[in-house]
Amino acid sequence: MIGKKNIVFGFLFLVLSAGLGPLMVNMYADFGTAAGEKQQTVGRLQTMQQNEFEEELEPMSADQIARANTQGILSLNKLFNTELAIDQIKGGPHAHGNLESLLNIAVGITIGFLVVASWLKQLISWLFIIGTVMHSGMLYLSTVFDMVWAETLLQTGIGPICILAGLLITGISCIIGYKTSP
Repeated sequence: MIGKKNIVFGFLFLVLSAGLGPLMVNMYADFGTAAGEKQQTVGRLQTMQQNEFEEELEPMSADQIARANTQGILSLNKLFNTELAIDQIKGGPHAHGNLESLLNIAVGITIGFLVVASWLKQLISWLFIIGTVMHSGMLYLSTVFDMVWAETLLQTGIGPICILAGLLITGISCIIGYKTSP
């Protein structure tokens, strides 16, 4: 069965991309620390502003205000950077990897119901595998492992093009030769 490789690949790649979930959960500990730090420094700024920039009934100097502002800005930046790292994994390799894994499983099953030339089934099969590796795989390598060369390959757009071509050819093949039993 030609689609078997897509089904096997899809399940194995799904394990890999779904495995990013625990990695993201571990990153939330840093997020919680950064959120607490931000709350403390921004809360101090709010209190200073409400007290017309007096602490312990003494007017604050410009230097003290500037230092407090700097701490607040840096804590906000730390929180945004921590959140950005989580969002890059969540919106990139995790989401796309899960979707493309399921697409491979679905197309593997669909290929079993197609009555078309063997080379066409092979083309569909390989388009989805190559597309997934060149899209989600490169997202994984560039986002999680900071491999710049993977980002370069990702920017070629070959992965999404392969998947879209595979979807188009699969749709046309279903029109031509879809049968109701494998």
